[in-house]
Parts: sequence; structure tokens; C-alpha cells
Amino acid sequence: MIRHSVILTLKSSLSPEDKTQYFDAVFELKRIPGVQNFEVLKQISSKNPFQFGISMEFESQEAYDFYSNHALHVAFVEKYWSACVDDFLEIDYQILDQ
Repeated sequence: MIRHSVILTLKSSLSPEDKTQYFDAVFELKRIPGVQNFEVLKQISSKNPFQFGISMEFESQEAYDFYSNHALHVAFVEKYWSACVDDFLEIDYQILDQ
């Protein structure tokens, strides 16, 4: 299992309509086959400067690669990511066995 998490801050210049379009596009990503446990989160801690989180899981590396290369994800990155996101941190996790 791979948990893909992105925490981000949106550009302060975005209008409310821009933000709505951005999040509408984010929620479309959950339609990509293989995406599981999809969540969009509002960051509330004062311990970091990020505003939002996006989290999802994939059963395998193959499922994650399929998502990454899927036309819907590629179009989202090209149209919305650089236009709307000011800063981000991406983390991909696997369970640590003991």
C-alpha cells in the first residue's frame, strides 16, 4: 500500500472562483481508477505554513504509477497546479514493518 499525501498553500492572488475551480478539479482526481481513501483536508495547526492537504492510497506501485500518468491527473497538473499552488510538500508513504 502506498499513501500519497500532498500538503500545500494556494497563491494569495487567487479569487474565490479560482479556488472553487481548483478544488472542483482536485475532487475529480478521485475518479481515476485505483485511487482509494481520497481526502481533501484543511490544515489547522499553527506549526506549519501550509493550508490544505490531499491524501489518497494505492494498492500497489503499479496503481500509483497509473494514477500519476493518467490523462486526468496530467491535465490537472498542467492546468491547475502551477497556476494555483504557491508551495507544497509531497510525501509518499509505505507501511514500515517491524
